[in-house]
Order: sequence, then structure tokens, then C-alpha cells
Amino acid sequence: MEERLYDLMFICRPATPEEDIDKIIATLEHTIAERGGKLDKKEKWGARKMAYRVKRHREGYYVLMVLRGTQGDMVHELERRLKVNDAVIKYMTVRLDEDLKRQKRLQQRRERKAARRPRGGARGGGHGHPAGGEQPPVAAAQQQQQQ
Repeated sequence: MEERLYDLMFICRPATPEEDIDKIIATLEHTIAERGGKLDKKEKWGARKMAYRVKRHREGYYVLMVLRGTQGDMVHELERRLKVNDAVIKYMTVRLDEDLKRQKRLQQRRERKAARRPRGGARGGGHGHPAGGEQPPVAAAQQQQQQ
């Protein structure tokens, strides 16, 4: 089974002490390690204002975790633990590897198209103008009418 990449973001109540947030993070790290996953990055963004009220709160303490894992039940367990924790008011897990694969395929397709497309050279620069500095037929006809 291939390894998957996830972003896990959760928001805690603004009045939650730093020690409690550290305990939540430690619990999640333990769960990740227990389920055979790997934590790539952990960022505490701190207290920030939210775009809308969530459970009667205008701000929250944001935490972002980037993790890798092969088992889908790891994400379910992490979300279950966040759901039962009273300090957490909102959480979201996003699978990133599908988007990265899609972007990689698009980039390869663009590169293949670019390789097939002729670039400049003897054809007059590839901008739709005739070679050798000649005027396009429409411009030549207009110039003859003016004379």
C-alpha cells in the first residue's frame, strides 16, 4: 500500500492553556506513531481571529500537522480523538497526495505539449507572422490601397 500525505488542522478554544494544547499534540503524535504513521511537520499558529463564530467563539488557537501514513484508520482515530476532546472546537483533515499526483500529471502533460510544439527557428518566430519579415496579406493589401 502506498504512503499518503495528510494535512490535519484543528482549532482549540482561545482560553485553553498551552499545556493542554501540548497534551493534545502529544496524544496525536503517539497515535500517529502507534498506527505506523510519520509526523512531517507540526506548527502552532497561535490565537487567531476566525472568519465566523464557531461554538460561540470568535477566535481560536490554530495547530497544523502534516503527516504521512499508509493506514486509513489512523486518520479516523485521530479525528475521533479530536472529536471527544472538549478543548477542540473544529478540525479538518485533507488528503494531499491526490492533488500532488494530479499536479504532477498536469505538469508532465504540459511539458510533453511544449516539446511537440516548434519553437522559433526558420519558421519566423512561431508568432503567426510569415517568415523573412514579410507583412501579413491583410497589411499588404491595406498598404496598396493607401498608395
